[in-house]
Amino acid sequence: MAKKSDLVEVLAKSGGISKVAAGRQMAALINAMTKSLKKGESVTVSGFGNFTVAKRSRRKGRNPQTGESIWISASKSARFKGAKALRDALNPRRKK
Repeated sequence: MAKKSDLVEVLAKSGGISKVAAGRQMAALINAMTKSLKKGESVTVSGFGNFTVAKRSRRKGRNPQTGESIWISASKSARFKGAKALRDALNPRRKK
């Protein structure tokens, strides 16, 4: 599994910059994406995929320990859909 530190290291090597500078760039990218999603905007990275915000309505649930009915608050979550290029890279087609 790749961690943020692994991605920073790859970014530093491929960009010919220090790990500190690559870390700042990674943080800036994540911050910009988070701000856009908080505004309700989608974020599209060509060839990689789309990040969107999904809204969940308030709903009734059940406490698994007591069995008591409870209300689960409305919430927002980030959703990701991979681009065709990413799906093709993950699922190469066999040549006949």
